[in-house]
Amino acid sequence: MVSIFIQEEGECFLCKQDGRRIRHKTLHKHHIFGGSNRKKSEKYGLTVRLCPECHVLGKNAVHLNADRMKELRQIGQKSFEEVYPELNFREIFGKNYL
Repeated sequence: MVSIFIQEEGECFLCKQDGRRIRHKTLHKHHIFGGSNRKKSEKYGLTVRLCPECHVLGKNAVHLNADRMKELRQIGQKSFEEVYPELNFREIFGKNYL
């Protein structure tokens, strides 16, 4: 499924959240809920494109910073609940991040 998040070409989801308007040549696809929920993230469009710094390289990269990961998961859950109001997020993903 296509991501439920609207992103311009070359735009990092987290750079934009931080108010930085940087165009990136390379972006990684990040599943907001990984591990056993990776396929569910794909199914419900809970993926974002991230620049390498925001994804894995920088000190605030989601794979290196638990607070940043939590923030992204909260955004993901809120968006899921807006797009799929008839579904129960916690039943599907096994946890409430809000």
